[in-house]
Amino acid sequence: MKFILGKKQNMTQYFTEDGVVVPVTIISAGPVTVTRVFEKTKDGYNAVQVGFGVQKKERITKAVLGQMKGGLYKDLKEFRLKPTDKSEVKEGDVLDVSTFAVGDKLQVSSISKGKGFQGVVKRHGFHGGPRSHGQKHSEREPGSIGGGLRTHVPKGMRMAGRMGSDRITQKNLKVVFIDKENNVMLVKGAITGKRGTLVEIISR
Repeated sequence: MKFILGKKQNMTQYFTEDGVVVPVTIISAGPVTVTRVFEKTKDGYNAVQVGFGVQKKERITKAVLGQMKGGLYKDLKEFRLKPTDKSEVKEGDVLDVSTFAVGDKLQVSSISKGKGFQGVVKRHGFHGGPRSHGQKHSEREPGSIGGGLRTHVPKGMRMAGRMGSDRITQKNLKVVFIDKENNVMLVKGAITGKRGTLVEIISR
């Protein structure tokens, strides 16, 4: 299994050798350093922990500082391995974008854009109320929630609330181009999040 951390930059278009235009997302991927290797016999599961980015020592808590070996990293992430898989890396190894190849299928996880507290029209696509029969202030209201037979709001009722800032995982994304010198990867399609969002990339 291949894995790396990166940051989303922006979208652009890439021309293949056949002259086909492909929409791509630019990702600054790696390098990451392996800070710990978890084993099922000792830790109960197989995983690899990596550190990415640089952070000041005074901004890191003591609990997290104890996990960092060989550097001060801004982000620490674990990549779970299957119970049958065995880690091919060891502590201190540095992984960069060269571990991936053009054509690899990726699974990318990131945090979506936060949109704050939103109403039902934007959050759930409600069409709102009509401007007829005396209703002039109900264009974007949710309307009735069907409370005639009960004294509480059913769980899962679509209402106004906080929108965005969710962890989204996208599968079957494809690597289009790799720039090993600048640690840049071009991935076909759009990736969730704003510019600078931390991106977790896995290829099985």
